[in-house]
Amino acid sequence: MDFLHTDLPQDHPARAREILAAHPEVRELFGRNAWSTFVVLGVVALQLSLAFVLHDAWWLWIVLAAYGVGAFASHALFVCNHESAHNLILPKPWQNLVLGIIGDIPLGFPSAITFRRYHLVHHGHMGEYDLDGDIAARSEARVVGSSTWRKAVWVVLLGFSQGARPLHMKGVPARDQAWVVANFVVIVAVDIALVVFVGPWALGYLVLSTVFALGLHPVGGRWIQEHFVTRPGQETYSYYGPLNAVALNVGYHNEHHDFAGIPWMRLPKLTKLAPEMYEPLASYRSWSGILLRFIGDPALTLYSRITREVRPIRSGAVTPTE
Repeated sequence: MDFLHTDLPQDHPARAREILAAHPEVRELFGRNAWSTFVVLGVVALQLSLAFVLHDAWWLWIVLAAYGVGAFASHALFVCNHESAHNLILPKPWQNLVLGIIGDIPLGFPSAITFRRYHLVHHGHMGEYDLDGDIAARSEARVVGSSTWRKAVWVVLLGFSQGARPLHMKGVPARDQAWVVANFVVIVAVDIALVVFVGPWALGYLVLSTVFALGLHPVGGRWIQEHFVTRPGQETYSYYGPLNAVALNVGYHNEHHDFAGIPWMRLPKLTKLAPEMYEPLASYRSWSGILLRFIGDPALTLYSRITREVRPIRSGAVTPTE
């Protein structure tokens, strides 16, 4: 077994050019959304408040709160960190870096700065095994295979496997090392402070929220939706279901890859401006549906990803799209 190989380039640049030629008004959607700053601060405040309130609650209530509320909040922060990675919130790159670290605080793990590095390369080198951190390692795919229970376990532990992805990646230049250290120091300091001054279950609630957001949860279907191949030849898929309302439109994934310079709240406008480009593409209305399909369908595995020949890394691949 192996990944699905192609000699064709990814289709996003060509589709973007075609859309711009037919709908030049799309350029008006480009820009930043400073209001996302208040989303970050609000969700951070919500999660820290819940962690304080629940720190001495019965463990089952903490687990239920993390699954029913915290996972949606953590997922929203992941989306905000994604916006920060593309410099789509504040004017200066350093301001977006700081906002990403703030958004990491309730997640319990330092991830915003390293995510930024690898995610931007994912856009420029999608499907290139040594450079695309969104693709599972071959050893990982081989162990999980087509087994239903192994895929279920993989989904539950998805956050941990994603954290290990850089181990199989080669050639991604190290950047923002001082920011990586700052990210680590801030998050570890906050974690220790929570345990010492509030209690271990305060941190437990936050960590559980993050694990659920990345795993066996309705929003966890997003990680399968984006690039797992369910229609032969189609590499990227969008989700147009109701959870976009709490997931900041992150389901509009074809739209995002076509125009990474459009902030989250304007992506639905792009879909409406160019319906002839997006309606023919396969898409989803249910994250839970695609998640259960992935687990139960033996034909859908970690190998269900399109890969292509690795190219020399582009100089702009580690710079946010303007």
